[in-house]
Amino acid sequence: MIKTVGHDFSEFSFRDTDEDQDCALNIILKEKPDLIIINIESSNINFLEFLFEIHKLCEKKPYFISTSNLKDHAFDSYRYDFLDFILKPLSELSIRKSLLKFLKRNPIVQIETICLKSYKDYQYLNIDDILYLKADNNTTDFHMCDGRLIGAYKTLKVFENSLPKTFFRIHKSYIINKKCISRIHYGKSVCILNNEHEIPFTKTFISNIDLINIELSKNTMITLN
Repeated sequence: MIKTVGHDFSEFSFRDTDEDQDCALNIILKEKPDLIIINIESSNINFLEFLFEIHKLCEKKPYFISTSNLKDHAFDSYRYDFLDFILKPLSELSIRKSLLKFLKRNPIVQIETICLKSYKDYQYLNIDDILYLKADNNTTDFHMCDGRLIGAYKTLKVFENSLPKTFFRIHKSYIINKKCISRIHYGKSVCILNNEHEIPFTKTFISNIDLINIELSKNTMITLN
């Protein structure tokens, strides 16, 4: 339900994790999320210890939204300065209100440029001018809308974690700019960018393709079958 509602917000991308304390903590420290939605009743997470670890190890403290079957846990949530509390069973309205509350407090700053650094050379690329990224062993090639090819001495994984949410990984070797997509062909397993560049996608990343399709369909005036 939370991910379904979250798909209505281009500002969010969601990552699920099992209710395992070490697994959840590792993902949080690795990916540094701005918002964490937690089941306050989980028997697999020591709530106070979990919060202590996050506050001790995270440079930028994330916001929390808690969920529970019990109204009494709302007091605990606000006592620990959580952003919000959602009573189960979850509803679309309650989730939407909580996400909007977060966005109102933390307006998303859109990244306009990315800097590629190589020794004392700094190259700045306009985000909207990037067509797609392609892995080349331990380096990455940036394919630009104007035909330029720019190399960077970092792996595709590094850029996957730092690019804005308009970029999606659709293949082990490709990240594409959603804004440049002109066609998604599920039968051929390709995305076509700017009506000419065919980029393959694989089943491993089919959830990203489905998400792109949902987001692009929202901005479509009419669909003819």
